[in-house]
Amino acid sequence: MWLPITIIAYFLNAGVYTADKYFLSKKIHSSVAYAFYVGIWSVGNIVLFWWAPFVPTWQWLLIDLAAGLLFLWALIAWYKALHQSEATKVVPIVGAFMPVFSFLLSYIFLGEILVQKELLALFILIAGGVLISIKEKKESRIKRITHYILITIGLKKSEFHPVGRLITNSLISAFIFASYYVLIKYIYLHQPFLGSYIWTRLGGFLGALLIILIPANRKIIFSKEKRKSAINNLPLFLSIRLIAVIAFILLNYAISLGNVALINAMQGVQYIFLIIIIMILSEAYPKIIKEEMSKIVLVQKLIGVIMVGVGLYLLI
Repeated sequence: MWLPITIIAYFLNAGVYTADKYFLSKKIHSSVAYAFYVGIWSVGNIVLFWWAPFVPTWQWLLIDLAAGLLFLWALIAWYKALHQSEATKVVPIVGAFMPVFSFLLSYIFLGEILVQKELLALFILIAGGVLISIKEKKESRIKRITHYILITIGLKKSEFHPVGRLITNSLISAFIFASYYVLIKYIYLHQPFLGSYIWTRLGGFLGALLIILIPANRKIIFSKEKRKSAINNLPLFLSIRLIAVIAFILLNYAISLGNVALINAMQGVQYIFLIIIIMILSEAYPKIIKEEMSKIVLVQKLIGVIMVGVGLYLLI
């Protein structure tokens, strides 16, 4: 049952991701400010108490709130990477490393073990997702990827600080996201799903309040320009956040049912939806978002789509 739920969640997330990139590039221009706006609206999840009036023990309450804080920190690193560079550079790094980190952490802390077929599906899904998300450049793709890997493992120093920051923020985001999903899986194994979900979201709200304790962050978030942009785009922002909440609940529910590493590896499905959305928007609204793809890139992405299909087939 977790498989169709995950696919629906990634479909909704693809739309949310496109909107997030639009807000960061065109409206907010600050990863900290955008993370604050996302986190502060997490308090809206309190209405779910009507359906799930659950109060954990103080020990579990601390764990639930910590999970929410963890997710917000992951968002800050994710938004920083998105703001620094093209999405087609950020997504492959985060998308490839998050399921790997999830697999290692879930094996260590949850004792989750993949059978041979599931392990094969994991690697095929990761490879397919990377093929779908990376974009052709003038320089050699193999040379560029090798360059990034050498910088990441410390065997080569970055000649350009932006590249180093991109890789650092992407890897930090991937690791914190993976840690969050493993922790949330542990929470769902011991507490009611909806009730504990609400408390973790309140942890995100608490994290947003902690952000503004830093004077420099307050100056950015509450600047006249940021306030005006936030007010003008509030209806669209709230609509996107509602979709994000639905997608997030579905994804968390899927994690409560299935394997964390496999669900994270299925991000290739999200990339497929993302390509479709971007291609449609590029034709209909080129001023908002524009992305052109050569024939080579389209073939590459088609191979990635086929690999994701093979990975899903192995899971089914």
